[in-house]
Amino acid sequence: MDSTNTRVPAELERKMDAAIARYPHEHRRSAAMPLLHLWQEHFGFINDDAVTWIAAKLGLQPINILELVTFYPMFRQEPAGKTHIRVCRTLSCAMAGGFQLMENLCAATGINREGHGEGMHNPISVSADGNYSVEFVECLASCGTAPVCMVNEDLRENVNPDSVTELLLNQTDKISHRTTPHPLERRLIFKNLGRDDWTTDIDCYLRAGGYEQLKQALTMSRAEIVNKVKNSGLRGRGGAGFSCGLKWSFIKPDEKRPVYLICNADESEPGTFKDRYIIHEDPHQLLEGILISCFALNARTAYIYIRGEFPEGAKILERAIEEARKHSLLGKNILGSGFDAEVYVHRGAGAYICGEETGLIESLEGKRGYPRIKPPYFPAVLGLYMCPTIVNNVETLCHVKHIIAMGGAEYARLGRPNNTGTRIVCVSGDVQRPAYFEIEVGAVTMGQLIYEMAGGMRSGRKLKAIIPGGSSAKVLRADERFKLKQHQPDGSTIEPEMSAAAGSMAGSGGVIVLDDSRDVVWVLNNINEFYAHESCGQCTPCREGSLWMKKITDRMLRGGGVTEDPHTLKTIGDNIAGRTICAFGEACAWPTQSFVQKFPEEFAARAQKPMPPPLPPEYMPEELIEEETIPTVPMARDPGWEKAGAKGTI
Repeated sequence: MDSTNTRVPAELERKMDAAIARYPHEHRRSAAMPLLHLWQEHFGFINDDAVTWIAAKLGLQPINILELVTFYPMFRQEPAGKTHIRVCRTLSCAMAGGFQLMENLCAATGINREGHGEGMHNPISVSADGNYSVEFVECLASCGTAPVCMVNEDLRENVNPDSVTELLLNQTDKISHRTTPHPLERRLIFKNLGRDDWTTDIDCYLRAGGYEQLKQALTMSRAEIVNKVKNSGLRGRGGAGFSCGLKWSFIKPDEKRPVYLICNADESEPGTFKDRYIIHEDPHQLLEGILISCFALNARTAYIYIRGEFPEGAKILERAIEEARKHSLLGKNILGSGFDAEVYVHRGAGAYICGEETGLIESLEGKRGYPRIKPPYFPAVLGLYMCPTIVNNVETLCHVKHIIAMGGAEYARLGRPNNTGTRIVCVSGDVQRPAYFEIEVGAVTMGQLIYEMAGGMRSGRKLKAIIPGGSSAKVLRADERFKLKQHQPDGSTIEPEMSAAAGSMAGSGGVIVLDDSRDVVWVLNNINEFYAHESCGQCTPCREGSLWMKKITDRMLRGGGVTEDPHTLKTIGDNIAGRTICAFGEACAWPTQSFVQKFPEEFAARAQKPMPPPLPPEYMPEELIEEETIPTVPMARDPGWEKAGAKGTI
């Protein structure tokens, strides 16, 4: 450990040794990201010494560490200011004034962000005195309280862009999320959030009947628990909607290899902010669901992969784990049952792609979050460390506790035959009361959600469009009429089948509402910037195409749109979807495909200039923006294009 000039304090090294001990010795590489977090928290940034020291500590090559530092946005290679402010730039926050907030912060701190681009995630900008630094970041999963930012490690919600002085002086008030249930809600997961006497400690949870379902599960056979979950009809709540019980049944009862359970708490889909509040307000409910699931799967180790942007959530979970351990609810011989299970918290570092289960597994193994090809790398067969692994979302695992309490058949009475139970829906954007709501699946229409539960549109405004399942879902116009297989007198209900029938998806349950003041080209450009930034870069169509779409919509917004741009956007989207290793290709293509299709008149209005000449000298984007007119020129004879037209011009 003497190969660097940086002295590592004994206490920091002790913390690092404790982090390394959470992973199998032969897979010490998994500790790379925890060690990078610890180093950055102590020294402020990751320098060359950090790369060399951590690589030596884990028996790796420096490139194995450097590739993480350059991939994950939260790791910085230069010092930040004493107060570092991360402003969310993604859609809901941008609509609520996030860009104005950044502008006012820079003015108040004397920071010049010139050259850092508009809206893209860039290296930090530091004030001349070194006291402040700012950066734009992607969705912070608090869309209902937009605009939001993080001041050092603390989340600030409902920030007034015109009151940055209070923000800098740390005088903003914390938001209470103990909401009273709406009459249309059916709360299971959030049943405790409306209680004035509710706290997150284990004593309060035990008084409310906590861990009784774990005790009950430990008396049942593993097959019995899996069958209950199967019979319940529970589907994953992370976005894909796959049958939870069916996924569990892929683990062989006589499996000789270690089985792992991973809780996917990497909540990164813009418009989605449910898992954050489960973790912050009722952590033991999640922990109980994890432990029941571990017993059912015979998994002796579970990892909670939590977003790096949830530092407080990680601390809350760590405290909950230690409280459960003291009560013999976790660790060796749980409640005298002979079953052992350990649960560890593993922090990510700002990569949306790690919400994809195989990308998450790669990241948990200490690598870049590059999704794996399926087949053969289905997690239930070849998952973490090439062992059988089940990856479930936070909300999904919480439902397991309630299935044990109610019984699979009784739980299945909630919702609809093919999609049972309750689900948490998040509403943000242009509504009067953005919030999360837990509803029985299929029992609430989109109209009820927007107008009754979320308070309707802002004064004087009309509904223009909704994005029903997070930013990757296809947009739906307010004036669309859908031919649904099952007639809904009050409109389309909020469930996957109905959303699919309407041409979109329920996805992660993040509903973003757009009113008639919104420029859809601006909206799509914001979404395109998110996906261009978050592409892992592994697949060419996604890596190149997401950036092309962002560049085109950006140029259109700045006055440089040409007549072929809408068609080009759709063509790029068509050539991404279905041609990538993971579903990120569809996630970045579907918004473009749907916005261009649903709002052709608005895109055409932004694409008025004729196509530039097809041969050199080519026009740069700035020239297309600045030039009032673009001349057309005759094409060369037989240039290789078969459809040049009779006149030979474009």
